[in-house]
Amino acid sequence: MLVGGEKFHVRGATYGTFRGEEGSSFPAPERVREDFAAMAAARINAVRTYVPPPAWLLDLALEHGLRVMVGFAWEQHVAFLDDEERARRIERRLADEVRALERHPAILCYSIGNEIPAPIVRWHGKRGIEEFLERLHWVTKCVDPAGLVTYVNFPSTEYLELPFLDLSAFNVFLEGERDFDAYLARLQNLSGDRPLLITELGLDSRRNGAEEQARSLEWQVRSAFATGAAGTFVFAWTDEWHRGGHEVGDWDFGLVDREREPKPALAAVSRAYAGVPFSNRGPWPPVSVVVCTHRGSATLDECLARAGELTYPDYEVIVVNDGADEACAAIARAHGVELIQTEHRGLGHARNRGIEAARGEIVAFLDDDAYPDADWLHYVAALLRANGHAGVGGPNIPPEDDGFVAECVAAAPGGPIHVLVSDREAEHVPGCNMAFRKDLLEQVGGFDERFRVAGDDVDLCWRLQKAGRTLGFSAGAVVMHRRRDSIRRYLRQQYGYGKAEALLERKWPTHYNRAGASRWSGRIYEAPAAQAPRRRSLVRYGTWGTDLFQSVYDSPRALSGMLKAPEGLLLVALLGEISALGLLWSPLLVAAPAFLAALAWMLAASVASGWRAHHHVPGRPGAETLKRRAVTSLLFFLQPFARLAGRLRNGLSPWRRRAQARPTLPRPRSVEVWSERWREPRAWVEQLQDELTAAGGFVRSGGPFDRWDLDLRAGALGGVKIRTAVEEHGEGRQLLRAKVWPRTTAAGRLVVLILILLASVAVEQHRPEIAIGIAVGLTLLVTFGVEGMATATRLAVAEIEGLGEGGGTTEASEVGPAVTRSESRIGLAAMEERR
Repeated sequence: MLVGGEKFHVRGATYGTFRGEEGSSFPAPERVREDFAAMAAARINAVRTYVPPPAWLLDLALEHGLRVMVGFAWEQHVAFLDDEERARRIERRLADEVRALERHPAILCYSIGNEIPAPIVRWHGKRGIEEFLERLHWVTKCVDPAGLVTYVNFPSTEYLELPFLDLSAFNVFLEGERDFDAYLARLQNLSGDRPLLITELGLDSRRNGAEEQARSLEWQVRSAFATGAAGTFVFAWTDEWHRGGHEVGDWDFGLVDREREPKPALAAVSRAYAGVPFSNRGPWPPVSVVVCTHRGSATLDECLARAGELTYPDYEVIVVNDGADEACAAIARAHGVELIQTEHRGLGHARNRGIEAARGEIVAFLDDDAYPDADWLHYVAALLRANGHAGVGGPNIPPEDDGFVAECVAAAPGGPIHVLVSDREAEHVPGCNMAFRKDLLEQVGGFDERFRVAGDDVDLCWRLQKAGRTLGFSAGAVVMHRRRDSIRRYLRQQYGYGKAEALLERKWPTHYNRAGASRWSGRIYEAPAAQAPRRRSLVRYGTWGTDLFQSVYDSPRALSGMLKAPEGLLLVALLGEISALGLLWSPLLVAAPAFLAALAWMLAASVASGWRAHHHVPGRPGAETLKRRAVTSLLFFLQPFARLAGRLRNGLSPWRRRAQARPTLPRPRSVEVWSERWREPRAWVEQLQDELTAAGGFVRSGGPFDRWDLDLRAGALGGVKIRTAVEEHGEGRQLLRAKVWPRTTAAGRLVVLILILLASVAVEQHRPEIAIGIAVGLTLLVTFGVEGMATATRLAVAEIEGLGEGGGTTEASEVGPAVTRSESRIGLAAMEERR
């Protein structure tokens, strides 16, 4: 969290509310001065109030080096939206109260609300509350445009989506350390790129004892910072607490008692705050930071300057100058880092040279257009030190001074993103912010040097996971990553990503579908505007709205997501070509409405995404906001075309052929394989799936309601389905039965039907040349379909028989030899004789 351009770790305590003199919600100035002095002595640097403080209190806070999180009280406990006049009064009162604070320098941020009760949110609906809070946000911004604004949420309404806020803030009361850590990891992912403040945490010493309160608060504070939180507010400074003008006497959450006598918790919290976010006391493993650059002199100086400001106690910086650019070399020498000069052989090779030179136990990678947060390496090393992950990644956030076009690019799709399979485990971490154990990098052979521009990070992550390793994700391991600063450079980047995807698909065919899109088991974390449109959100309120942790569930719209993807453009292009041919033969104009509808949807979706990406900011001319929205909409529209061009240029297309087998007659086949040693029936199918994929087939597993096990395609229009059964013959002997039958694809059958109908229309209209042309196309289509079924049949039979020839995977060799159909008859006869 940045305050005045400087990183600020919030070490806070809540203050109030009290019953002061003349209806005030604060004690007398003398008592406040004493409290603030005691807070500063305990290393507390921030105070949270629940109502706007008077000017004298803000002056005292500034005098003692304290920042104030200012809260506002309004009628959030009643159905306030049912009365429009009440809602308008809340807005007017908020504006007056913010204005009265006069942008005091002690103000840390404004909290426009605190824990709207779950029944009230459920009563008004998710969207109604979100829209009202957004109105309050902009009311505050209009008065103080530079002020930071947040809303304090809690687990029962965590499903509220409030991306307009500057900070994410939650009250969290969980007494189990494991539950606390897990929930904060979830909150970090819900917060996205915004800093997360834990605005209330604590424990009641009356019910749990003063020593248990101290122990609990110490680990809560340490855990919050270890998970990457920007800060915490301990609830509360003192046991003295009033609500609605009445003293609360049966709760003792304070760090000091009602007479301001310190409790053990005060010393515990002071110790925890002393080591924020991490103590440099070891052992901290040595880390090598590798920065690979190719003509990146424009940003390399900033990258190395910030790398030199890291707070980590034991690290080195290595610059690999790919292409030996003199300007980059001069910058590296000026910063006194280790410099490695190489000829231009690409990113994968440069990173491998960095690994070879690294002396650290951990090798961390930065792009030359990125720079790290000061605590970056602490979060990286802490996560690797605490578990068995092979590597770790973190967020990459565009800096605020990135420029007009770069700001638009940051909101557009296709940027470097992480993919998470859980709140703390990653499937992929992007190359601009990743770190790995050096010994494991060497075990898997480092980076694949065929990836010269992009894709090397994806390949490495997949190889590590295939080797049984895991990747972690730390929300605190932040780097600031500059985006492309021109539309042309952005589109070139997307074209390069498309080329890298084609290389990845050839190496990892099981990670891509027939259309050429990558398959991820985890969730892809993109900028909000770049995420696929969703159906109506489904909130799990619990019976009668009673769940303590209420979450939102949603899923992308399949059709809209497909049209926004690069592979969806091929369908739109086909409809466009058919519509154009309608100028020569009018019946083909039947495709025009679908083409125009798809094109209109693409344009509308791009404009909607661009519009959603940029809010109007008070003080910024409306024309400038409109320009940002227009440029971002253009990027949303063009990005799939650039990505698709890169894929097609390198062979990644829906009509690509990978399987190579001599075709055979496409008819149903039965194959039997005898095995002398037992294995799980599932292992037979898994091995067959792996062998078919390795041979170049597109393989899909059957679902829980399917009678078939595997669906194999050798082309876009035809393939086979495979069903297996394993017979048990005693003493560990098994007979695998497999049935293979050809089948056409639904899309192929639909196209054939359409062509037959069009040919019939052409004959009726006495257009024999059109009918002949369609017939030729239909013949080619059927030929390709039959050829695909024939190739798939041959491939399936060969690989099933191969299971009995010792050519299987390692797992197969460990379970013993198997024989094929002819030999299995002998085994069956022997079994019958023994019976």
